[in-house]
Amino acid sequence: MKNPHNSRTAISRRSFVQSSLYAAAGVGLLSTVPSTMATAKAHNFKQASSKRDMVLSVLDMSMANKYVPAAFFMHFGENYKEGQAAIDRHLEYFRATDMDFVKIQYELGMPRVELKKPADWKKVPVYKKDFFQPALNVIAGIVKSAKAEALIIPTVYSPFMCAAQIAGGKRILLQHINEDPGAVAQGMQRVTESVMNYVKESIKLGVDGFYLSTQGGEVNRIPKAALFDKLVRPFDMEVMTLADKKCAFNILHICDYEGKYASLERYVSYPGKVVNTPIALADGKPVTTKDAATLFKRPVMGGLNRLGTIARGTPEEIAEAVDETMADAPSNFILGADCTVPNTVNWETLRSVIRQAHTYRNVH
Repeated sequence: MKNPHNSRTAISRRSFVQSSLYAAAGVGLLSTVPSTMATAKAHNFKQASSKRDMVLSVLDMSMANKYVPAAFFMHFGENYKEGQAAIDRHLEYFRATDMDFVKIQYELGMPRVELKKPADWKKVPVYKKDFFQPALNVIAGIVKSAKAEALIIPTVYSPFMCAAQIAGGKRILLQHINEDPGAVAQGMQRVTESVMNYVKESIKLGVDGFYLSTQGGEVNRIPKAALFDKLVRPFDMEVMTLADKKCAFNILHICDYEGKYASLERYVSYPGKVVNTPIALADGKPVTTKDAATLFKRPVMGGLNRLGTIARGTPEEIAEAVDETMADAPSNFILGADCTVPNTVNWETLRSVIRQAHTYRNVH
């Protein structure tokens, strides 16, 4: 990789490598790395009063955000899916990495229903507050502990994603869609009611927005526009419109975990104050953060491949990848990955990456 910033880039890269060496030597970065606010003061940033304000300032597209927020997400494993253990783990991760908002993983899943034929989708139950209570308890605990520090943003899986869980996988869901899309649409409405119940209860608890994840339009799922507009879009829009109406900060996440997209055009009309897109299309064409900003005309989060350098690179390689991402970023930007990073990624590595984002635009 070429280095477009010469000695100035070396400054941020050296800082990253030194932080990573602290981690390798067992030195606690919580005491050696300046806090976000201390870093901002040291570099004479136009200082906001909190992480909350810093992140919300990204939405002002009349100017480039000088301070670049950053956040990375990971699943914490079987022992941290619910209860106080989940609350504590999310908060520990948030503070250890110094990320700029708290993103709460959704770990509850949807129970499988035996669906032998499309008509069986009318049997899908509508889940209410009591079903979602384990996830809501985690949200409540995190809101209580951290809302004063940062925005609280739970994950919401789309109705299509939940329907695939209910069907036991995409094969049965797609088979039934092809056989009788109308029957499946009736079931999708019931699934959507469940998701809406979760969103409404989360809003009551005081969340600031949602990480709104959508699937369904991949080339290996529902690439045809007519079927997508019948089985995916209206149900996505019902959930996302509610979130957009009630919350200040929602992230539209176009998830390519299950497959790639031929185009992202069909998602341009989706709500979400910030967009988080795949880094490449099905034909291999890259989707840069500037491409996403131009297409969606809103701030962008992302830039790094969740399975790429950040997951397997050396400190020098990671620092260089961050510099290149930042150099090519749009004016209104949050550094992150295209999806959840592996839980093998070192938290202290992520802290160093986040620190690099916080100082980048002022140093350069």
